[in-house]
Amino acid sequence: MAEALLETRGLEKEFTTGDGSIAVLRGVGLTVERGECIAIVGQSGVGKSTLLHVLGTLDRPTRGTVYFEGEDVFEKSPEELARFRNESLGFVFQFHHLLPEFTALENVMMPGLLGGLSATDMTARAKAILDDVDLSHRLTHPVGKLSGGERQRVAVARALVLDPPLLLADEPTGNLDPETGELVGDLLLKLNQVRSTALVIVTHNEVLADRMGRSLVLEQGGLRPAGAPTNTSNSD
Repeated sequence: MAEALLETRGLEKEFTTGDGSIAVLRGVGLTVERGECIAIVGQSGVGKSTLLHVLGTLDRPTRGTVYFEGEDVFEKSPEELARFRNESLGFVFQFHHLLPEFTALENVMMPGLLGGLSATDMTARAKAILDDVDLSHRLTHPVGKLSGGERQRVAVARALVLDPPLLLADEPTGNLDPETGELVGDLLLKLNQVRSTALVIVTHNEVLADRMGRSLVLEQGGLRPAGAPTNTSNSD
């Protein structure tokens, strides 16, 4: 059997408060295959974003392991981890976190420039991915002057410009109207098919979740398949 793209084992995350510790993730097991589309759903405050941040190495688990292509990512040095995030993972958030004073093209070029790639190479890559998201006519527009849907498409292009094998998205349609949200969902699935990019999407959007290949519910600190009875099992 081919090695999974990403796998977690016994993933736990606790936060310390004035009243003690709060366990958000409790032994989460998750396997993401190459090119797979997964939705993670659940009530607000159960830890969906926390899980995504741990998968993306933006936060460390209290216990447990995250493997990417068979390698324990948290054994990397801080410099190696930063390089790994930039080259192997793409991130899309509900609020796009673009630089409003820069153009769409400049925003999309940024990950490669920060990674030491040439401006010539990144200009070509950024133009190609912006064309893929139907924004070739907005290359020189400051993103602060784009519509909400256009900004989110720029954010998707930026996340995918280095062709990472995995895209992590936290409520990518949550700040958009239903019609624009559907268009962004179309775009993510199209890019999954064209680029074979695996998707793990945290969402409250039931329509978007239903379009993913697999939908998992996070509750009581663990994952279960959507539609399965509620239980305390923490496996995927």
